[in-house]
Amino acid sequence: MRIQVINPNSSASMTATIAAAARAVAAPGSEIIAATARGGPVSIEGHYEEAVATIAMLEEVRRGEAAGCDAHVIACFGDPGLLAAREIARGPVLGIAEAAMHAACFIATGFSIVTTLTRTRIIAEQLVRNYGMEHACRRVRATDLAVLELEDPASDARAKIIAACERALDEDGSGAIVLGCAGMADLTAAVAQALGVPVIDGVAAAVKFAEALVGLGLGTSKRGDLAYPLAKPYRGGLAHLAPLAALPA
Repeated sequence: MRIQVINPNSSASMTATIAAAARAVAAPGSEIIAATARGGPVSIEGHYEEAVATIAMLEEVRRGEAAGCDAHVIACFGDPGLLAAREIARGPVLGIAEAAMHAACFIATGFSIVTTLTRTRIIAEQLVRNYGMEHACRRVRATDLAVLELEDPASDARAKIIAACERALDEDGSGAIVLGCAGMADLTAAVAQALGVPVIDGVAAAVKFAEALVGLGLGTSKRGDLAYPLAKPYRGGLAHLAPLAALPA
């Protein structure tokens, strides 16, 4: 099967980190098609950046659909444009935040999320409520690391993330840690070794869930609100995003 893994920001180096995490867990026979947004912010750390990045992300979903991809993974912990992507996709579309939270619930009765900036912590808290995870998510913790600092050795990001995770285990009563940024995907093994508890990277979790759904023959429902978008003209610079006439009703 072919799984498209989309980095909604425009950082090619972060896409490489995400792709490596996806390929490390992909089953034999699963091809990971890594895609980087072709425009937009270099990192996503707020509502405005999510909104802008969603347009380029949806363009990548359309390209993946045209190329025959069986599933799509949106590799940003804000799960930007997740429902919109599901509208235009035949196969399953997984957001890494939703996937990571579900994975954590399978292996612990409570988990903490460790993310980057305080403002993104607030966005993650909103997702916890949207996904009905209040019963399981003990706390969302911010490290006050900017996303791009995760790639900067001078930031000491690994030590700061491990310290935040240790506080989560001590103070939140959590049995597992969810890493709240796709840019943390390459830290999963080191953090898990330091903590001695399950550490969930949403990129890896989403890829495995995508494989399972495709293997079960399950695609996105096209009844109700996830039906294909209504055919109508789009004007101006977004005219190319008008729904394709060939899409089934």
